[in-house]
Amino acid sequence: MTIAVAPIPGLILAGGRSTRMGSDKAHLPLRGDTILGHVVRRLAPQVEALFLNAAPGFADPSSLPLIPDTIAGQAGPLAGVLAGLQTLAPKGYRSVLTAPCDSPFLPPDLAERLTAACEGDAIVVAESAGRSHPVFALWPTAIADDLKGWLADPDNRRINAFLKRHTVVSVDFPLVKTAAGPLDPFMNLNTPDDLAQAHHFSELLA
Repeated sequence: MTIAVAPIPGLILAGGRSTRMGSDKAHLPLRGDTILGHVVRRLAPQVEALFLNAAPGFADPSSLPLIPDTIAGQAGPLAGVLAGLQTLAPKGYRSVLTAPCDSPFLPPDLAERLTAACEGDAIVVAESAGRSHPVFALWPTAIADDLKGWLADPDNRRINAFLKRHTVVSVDFPLVKTAAGPLDPFMNLNTPDDLAQAHHFSELLA
């Protein structure tokens, strides 16, 4: 598949605590690389520029430009989205594509399909197998002020609650056929069992 480069920046969200994995999952090994390394390799060819949302001092062999949260206390993925919007809007970008650091099989046409579905200031969200994946989304920079105000309340942290404040467009992605059965391209690795399953799928897709 030829990968089309979308005229947007990508932002990898790596600000989570990895509590269920027991260690920093972004740096765990997966078939000759780290989980983060696989995400970078899949997403970088799709976007005009790629950035990393993580805490200062985060170890990144890829040396991506770092965008730390502007809200203290690891306030969740929406805090990373806000930091990306605030940092990248002044660079002239009208939207920012986000993806988490723990989904090594993300689609190679993610950016292309989400940007193609963009309508005005709608938030464009990926879905698969009837499930929405709001951390894989195209966020218009025009919503930055509303998101900042929303996150000022410490009770407001859930992505789906925030999405209800805006127009949302969903883009459905197919499951990937493998010899071991269908693979959800948005599979995220939260536990050691998830990582073991990812190793198996990675071998099948090599």
